[in-house]
Amino acid sequence: QVQLVESGGGLVQPGGSLRLSCVASGITFDYYALGWFRQAPGKELEEVSCISSREAITYYSDSVKERFTISRDDGKSTVYLQMNSLNADDTAVYYCATDLLYGCLGFSGNYRGQGTQVTVSS
Repeated sequence: QVQLVESGGGLVQPGGSLRLSCVASGITFDYYALGWFRQAPGKELEEVSCISSREAITYYSDSVKERFTISRDDGKSTVYLQMNSLNADDTAVYYCATDLLYGCLGFSGNYRGQGTQVTVSS
């Protein structure tokens, strides 16, 4: 059974940084691409970032490119999302996700964790 557990959310001031972590269990972690989605109040679920297995090729949405960095530690079955230069538009629940596929093409996040709240406010 796939289990994804996120942590690291919280309240941060505009311009600040947070690092989200997601520990996966129930899967052969290094086989699969993993990523992050987010959902802001009243908005649709948005893909934020994805990292493939093997070559660790990364993908970012235009809204977070050059501010967020995704990485993975296969030895710890953990994927990270380093978020810098945060602004109010980044306020959302962030979900760790996987499709149990090798790459990020068509990433849809069929398996998601419970989410962690990120609030950017002064």
